[in-house]
Amino acid sequence: MEGFSFAETKKLFDLDAVINWGSLPIIFGNKSDSDIVSILSAYVHTYIKEEIKEEGIVRNIEPFIRFLEVAGVVNGQVLNKENIARDAKLPRATVDVYFSILEDTLLGHMLPAFRPSVKVREQSHPKFYWFDSGIAKGAAGLLNEPVDSMWCGWSLETLIYHELRVYNHVKAKERRIFFYRTGGGSEIDFVIETKRKTHSEKSHVVCVEVKYSKKWDRRWEKPMRSLADDKKITVEKMFGVYCGGDRYYFEGIEVLPVTTFLEMLYKGEIF
Repeated sequence: MEGFSFAETKKLFDLDAVINWGSLPIIFGNKSDSDIVSILSAYVHTYIKEEIKEEGIVRNIEPFIRFLEVAGVVNGQVLNKENIARDAKLPRATVDVYFSILEDTLLGHMLPAFRPSVKVREQSHPKFYWFDSGIAKGAAGLLNEPVDSMWCGWSLETLIYHELRVYNHVKAKERRIFFYRTGGGSEIDFVIETKRKTHSEKSHVVCVEVKYSKKWDRRWEKPMRSLADDKKITVEKMFGVYCGGDRYYFEGIEVLPVTTFLEMLYKGEIF
């Protein structure tokens, strides 16, 4: 079961709480932080570990537990499975199997890389997002630890990806969602393909850049503008999403507070 979407919570939506604890229905309401920690911990230890063990999906649970912790830490990041295998002390082939288990049980999702041009060095490895940032935090063993702004940034991306996926499914849009990153490190968090490439038509996309910041830095627009200059693709819309309260428009890019973006998403104004 997915966590609550913005469309379901509306006035109850609390951005800071969702970034910190996720959006599972069981944690909504007047619960203390200690209660939430207990609930998320139980979810990870009982539901994920025990259910997977009981179902016989993995024969030896201890290696899988080591993997879960590493997988929690890499939430929202480009996967380097060799590094994950080393950190979890597992064979690379086992890491592949374990990520497939998370996908098959809908606990996580791979976000593929968008590759509009073979002439540019582009990232080809996918990103991995847990279905809920609170569960990622629990899997990583960070429920009782203070998290830094980088972790909060990945949690915010997890939230936005969750909302894009839910909207895409509920509205039967059937749009493919990617991220884009060149070999030089320029990145766009989400690229939604609104029209697929054909022999006679270019691919059409919507770009979304997400930043965990209360102030918008216009340097963050550069990757989207660079992609828009690519003659082999049509960029229909560009959005910046941030934690501030003001709305801006900068030469083709709409910069929106998180809640404004989510309101527009469910009105069909993003894609």
